[in-house]
Amino acid sequence: MDTETNKATETTSTMDCEKNPDSFEEVKSKKSQKRKRDVGAMEMESEDTIASKRPQFPPISGDKLTGGADEMRKVPVPAHRYTPLKENWLKIFTPIVENLQLQVRFNLKTRNVEIKTCKETQDIGALTKAADFVKAFVLGFQVEDALALIRLDELFLETFDVTDVKPLKGDHLSRAIGRIAGKGGKTKFTIENVTKTRIVLADTKVHILGSFQNIKMARTAICNLILGSPPSKVYGNIRAVASRAAERF
Repeated sequence: MDTETNKATETTSTMDCEKNPDSFEEVKSKKSQKRKRDVGAMEMESEDTIASKRPQFPPISGDKLTGGADEMRKVPVPAHRYTPLKENWLKIFTPIVENLQLQVRFNLKTRNVEIKTCKETQDIGALTKAADFVKAFVLGFQVEDALALIRLDELFLETFDVTDVKPLKGDHLSRAIGRIAGKGGKTKFTIENVTKTRIVLADTKVHILGSFQNIKMARTAICNLILGSPPSKVYGNIRAVASRAAERF
């Protein structure tokens, strides 16, 4: 009898389970679900990164980048540089037109050198290079030295006044300029050769052409000379700094 009753209860329980399937659901922990989701997302990301390659776009021309509009730069030429400009015009004109693919002219009315882009211009930085090149020549640098601004990227022009370093007047100012130049330009040439820069002295203005680090060395030497340091001491300091810089590189 007991066995019959047990069987009856089992059959009733199975019937109840069949009737109520939701009554015995297995509850899954949220942590395990999150982990599975994270793993799935990671797998999807890895598949995406493998599948997607870096897009390759062809280099855009300067004409398209400017939107088809021509850009122009004007470099004013002072009166004392007209003759050198006329004499060296072919040397200035050739690299700007042939190498940088720009248009250039000297406007006699406004006394400006006008540089303009055209359809053939490919490099977007060509206009800036050409303007720097003409500006360097106008400031007094030789064409060969100024040409380095077109050929090399990391060259700069720096200009400062002697009176910016020390407010000198009259003979004191003349002596300071004389100390920078030296006898027959000896001091200026020495600074140029040691620091690998080019220096132009134009009245109280000092123009330096070179790389950033070299300009810094030359400027420090010139400032020391203006402030009254003897040239021999300045030479020693520059050579020490230059040798240290050479060891680093």
